[in-house]
Amino acid sequence: MDRTRPLTLLLAGALALGGLAALSPAAQAADSELARNGGFEAGLDGWSCTAGSGTVVPSPVHGGTKALQATPAGSDNAKCSQTITVKPNSTYALSGWVRGSYVYLGVTGTGTTDGYTWTQSAPDWQKLSTTFTTGANTTSVTVYTHGWYGTPAYQADDLSLFGPGGAPVEIPATPTGLAAGSPTSSSVPLTWPAVAGATSYKIYRGGTAVGTATGTSYTATGLTPNTAYSFQISAVNSAGESARSTAVSATTTSGGGGGGGELPARALVGYLHASFANGSGYTRMADVPDSWDVINLAFGEPTSVTSGDIRFKLCPVAECPNVESEADFKTAIKAKQAAGKKVLISIGGQNGQVQLATTAARDTFVSSVSKIIDDYGLDGLDIDFEGHSLSLQTGDTDFRSPTSPVIVNLIQAVKTLKAKYGAKFVLTMAPETFFVQLGYQYYGSGPWGGQDPRAGAYLPVIHALRDDLTLLHVQDYNSGSIMGLDNQYHSMGGADFHIAMTDMLLTGFPVAGNTERFFPGLRPDQVAIGLPASTQAGNGHTSPTEVNKALDCLTKKQNCGTYQTHGTWSSLRGLMTWSINWDRFNQWEFSRNFDAYNWS
Repeated sequence: MDRTRPLTLLLAGALALGGLAALSPAAQAADSELARNGGFEAGLDGWSCTAGSGTVVPSPVHGGTKALQATPAGSDNAKCSQTITVKPNSTYALSGWVRGSYVYLGVTGTGTTDGYTWTQSAPDWQKLSTTFTTGANTTSVTVYTHGWYGTPAYQADDLSLFGPGGAPVEIPATPTGLAAGSPTSSSVPLTWPAVAGATSYKIYRGGTAVGTATGTSYTATGLTPNTAYSFQISAVNSAGESARSTAVSATTTSGGGGGGGELPARALVGYLHASFANGSGYTRMADVPDSWDVINLAFGEPTSVTSGDIRFKLCPVAECPNVESEADFKTAIKAKQAAGKKVLISIGGQNGQVQLATTAARDTFVSSVSKIIDDYGLDGLDIDFEGHSLSLQTGDTDFRSPTSPVIVNLIQAVKTLKAKYGAKFVLTMAPETFFVQLGYQYYGSGPWGGQDPRAGAYLPVIHALRDDLTLLHVQDYNSGSIMGLDNQYHSMGGADFHIAMTDMLLTGFPVAGNTERFFPGLRPDQVAIGLPASTQAGNGHTSPTEVNKALDCLTKKQNCGTYQTHGTWSSLRGLMTWSINWDRFNQWEFSRNFDAYNWS
């Protein structure tokens, strides 16, 4: 990220704070140390760090035996803060010791001029200090320390706020007005009015604490379809926790995933190179083994990037000498369907860029895809938009209410197709990790601009269509390293990558580290793991042994390695591969391993 503009502003801010560096009046006898656990000897007690970025380490330390260490990630700057009671019209001295690059110490909520100080580089412990005066009505302030985007971990220790103490903090009042929004099949959104003096809220489901929120909203995820739930919240600050609110009830929708109930409990999904050979050789539809439960025809492609006009034709004889006739192809599709298989048209792929930037393109997309489905008697649609098909415009920052035309028009187009074909319409998606799991760190162009606007761009599509979605099988291949919910980077090729990436889909995650914008997890029966069938099929090929380890961990909590999942997902739907052709080229190693795996 280009730091030029942010650092220029920060330098100006630092100069503007020069007046704060002047010596304050001599401390009076009533002044005292107000920061709680400023040396972090009691862990993070009293402190709140964003996105789980902070921890306590035994080394390096400035004083005592422990210090704070916090790691910026994505759009999160690893801010750790504490709210402290103060007196109005009073002067305070804030100080602390830090190590690292671009480390900040500051205060907000003063009622006058909020201040901060920072260091560009502190290879060893460096003291930061500033002073401030509270306003006539100020009774509390928030002190904080944080790093900067894209920099390594920083350390802080012996943080101090010295000045006259305020009135004792009181436990907040019991929250009122808790309301449940429109549920999905696996989540319920909750909102409530703010409670004076509360620094956070604790959420209860059925009497059991299930989460916390610093704002006035929370989405309960991982719920069971068509089930009633009861929720309460309490308000929390440094003095303690309030009584719980009056309970509200909500019932999740039945969901079902657009025909997903007709798939077997364990499904194998594969792409069939029907319009090209791609070095693996052509495989006739009639020759696809019975192992494959969902067959995605690759690919329907647009006449131009922005036309929305999707066309599909069988591989030409010059490229595929053994290609069957159109009539035989359609007959073989009917035979597969009679055997309980689903055959879909997959739109996009690496070369099929589709940008529905206008409503005209949206409507053309609907009519042209419908024609393909009707002509071949298909069961539904697979969305495999890659490259620059989906991106977020500047200012489109909330996946729950997207504004970018290519996103909005795609959602509307798919909903129209779903309404046209009804409950048995099968909808699957095959995004790359860049468009989904990367959204944990980055979303669109980011708060400062300059990020890739495609980052996380599939999230609004998945979220808007989650109750119509049969299967999501993210491509766990051709991917860079991606940060998991453990805030560690994971790389392709082994069980660890698939465990971490799949756990994110099933658990949900705050988008770009913003806990107020939480992407709810999907149902396990809506998720399959996407892998290449052979080393020739794509980067990130995973051996059958490692594939089985991933399935063991996710479905049985066995063979998990170092990553700890947030649940045991026994109803995980199955696996997807690129591709059926490459699996045949590799003597059916992928599908045979799937057939032999013991799911029980």
